Amino acid sequence: MQVEKHREIIAPFAWRGADLEKSSDWIRRFSATELAEIDAALRGVQRRGLDWPDVTRDDFPLPVLSGELAKVAQALETGRGIVLLRGLPITYTPDELRLVYWGIGAHLGTAVCQGGRGELLGVVEDEGKALEKTKIRGSKTSRNLPFHGDRCDVVGLLCVRKAKSGGISRIASAAQIHNEILRRRPDLIDVFYADWYNSRQGDEQPGEARAYPKPIFGFRDGHFTGMFSPAYIKFAQDFPEVPRLTAAQEEALNLYGDLSEELALNMDFEPGDIQLLNNHLTYHARTRYDDYREKEKKRLLLRLWLAVPGSRPLPPGYELLFGSIDAGAVRGGVASKEGWRDVNEYRARRKSQPA
Repeated sequence: MQVEKHREIIAPFAWRGADLEKSSDWIRRFSATELAEIDAALRGVQRRGLDWPDVTRDDFPLPVLSGELAKVAQALETGRGIVLLRGLPITYTPDELRLVYWGIGAHLGTAVCQGGRGELLGVVEDEGKALEKTKIRGSKTSRNLPFHGDRCDVVGLLCVRKAKSGGISRIASAAQIHNEILRRRPDLIDVFYADWYNSRQGDEQPGEARAYPKPIFGFRDGHFTGMFSPAYIKFAQDFPEVPRLTAAQEEALNLYGDLSEELALNMDFEPGDIQLLNNHLTYHARTRYDDYREKEKKRLLLRLWLAVPGSRPLPPGYELLFGSIDAGAVRGGVASKEGWRDVNEYRARRKSQPA
């Protein structure tokens, strides 16, 4: 009897980019009513003097849009695994835009920390530094980013400004890559289900190992996940305590790279777009970009990492990466230097500090 990993995955989230480019069922434009709700919620938060990290779902009421965002969350989990929300006004001030994006995100899930800097609302921009393996992430440069998944259930990117040229977003279906491996190189499928050592990229806490083992593909209770960041596997090879990649693993990485390129959807951001991706079902990448010289024109995205209530159970081996592998748990993210991982812990810490 075949086990799940040796079967083709037949689901809406197993797609080819060429097919998705012909479809618009993953794109949703904000209505005038929804935009009015967003603006009213923003003004209410401003009157109360709340800063964005203190804003909860209840503080940002969206009577109509909240129901639509619940459908978006379902589409991310059982549909395509990708949703593009289009048409958010970017005429707001920077502070207002952070409040608006944070408030929308609060209706989708719980924000988790994006790294040692303690970012709950990440800023994706070129900081003008060379890429260093353990000191600056690729999202802080203008370089191309290879296909990968982030350490959260859902990643959201709000486009505030486009680059002068380049910076194309690229998305690939993990399930379709799985299917193509079965079709073309079934001898390698078990390699993707075995453990691979990943670097923590300096995000480990004192006393923690700097690399951890995790499978790329996995199933639990019929739910597939394909969380994978090849760069972290390659970085871990710099550590002498980590086993060297086998010939089969090298082949598997090359095959993954080829399939990601072949199956990808190419998508150009427009200001006001919010791209939402399920990291268990998709991989994302970005082409290199050239930016404007003026700071006020430079490419700028705001990023949220979210733990979502309707998330899938994760297979054994994902505990270290996510903290919990239970469905719907607040999980994922990277502990800040102060030790908190999500917005709830962050708020509790702030409340406990003297005024």
